[in-house]
Amino acid sequence: MIITFTPNPSVDRAFDVAALELGEINRASAVHTDAGGKGINVSRGLTTHSIDTTAVFPFGGADGELLANMLKVGGISTVPVEVPGETRTNITVVDERGATTKINAPGPQLSDDILGNLLDAIRATANPGDTIVGAGSLPAGAPHDTYVRVAEVAREVGAHLVLDTSGEPLRHAVNAGGLALIKPNEDELGELVGRELTTVGEVVEAARQVISQGTTTVLVSLGGHGALLVTEATTWWAGGPVLVPASTVGAGDMTLAGYISATGKQPHERLRTAVAWGRAAVLLPGTAVPTPRDIDEETVRLVENPDLTHTIKEL
Repeated sequence: MIITFTPNPSVDRAFDVAALELGEINRASAVHTDAGGKGINVSRGLTTHSIDTTAVFPFGGADGELLANMLKVGGISTVPVEVPGETRTNITVVDERGATTKINAPGPQLSDDILGNLLDAIRATANPGDTIVGAGSLPAGAPHDTYVRVAEVAREVGAHLVLDTSGEPLRHAVNAGGLALIKPNEDELGELVGRELTTVGEVVEAARQVISQGTTTVLVSLGGHGALLVTEATTWWAGGPVLVPASTVGAGDMTLAGYISATGKQPHERLRTAVAWGRAAVLLPGTAVPTPRDIDEETVRLVENPDLTHTIKEL
């Protein structure tokens, strides 16, 4: 079972426009409304591929009810925890060139008591051997060590913690150690280690620095340049031909979902699946998730121990 924890979920509304003009009236040609939040996106992707998953998340207000109902209609197993305030709405505008503009609302406060209720929900849902995915930003009021506490719950129940976040929450969790995998992009990894990462070698060195602190595997998403999978001993790169995106929102979440979906395969095979899921996601509008028929692993190229001198843009 894969349990996802999304501390700051959202209702995602995406508007397709010909071209975004600031200060003017912009008319959308289509509007897409989806349940959102990084962990929830992972659960949506896994459910679409008939993989057992349960989403744990806080919800509040009318949009919280809408979020919970959309997940129910989508056949996703959920453990919603009601909180004061209103679940946030995130706005995305995508123009015909594929350029994406996002406006993310802050979300409701997450007090220590409410966090305790959410941790209890995770504890009651997870079993030994399960994977817990902690994903997304923290709302106001949530302590920076929130994911450290999630890691403690994972250890209590004998589960594995996968983490997809950034900034101080990521730093606290990495410093505490015990993570099965983290999935930053190159900018988030660079922020974590305190330096800019422009070459493959710099990304690998930064990932190994994280591994030395107690994380087993680092999956670095590189946007249109594919992804790197770094372990203590090996590095793999995977990518494919250039795509014209319909929307890049949620593509990283699908990359992570794809990797998790391939549990039992060799790491490089899991990376191929991850990149195939991410590539499929960018061809879909809004935060739509790819179905099995959208996934094309044949177009994904794998390279073991890629040239460390290459810049990310050369991949």
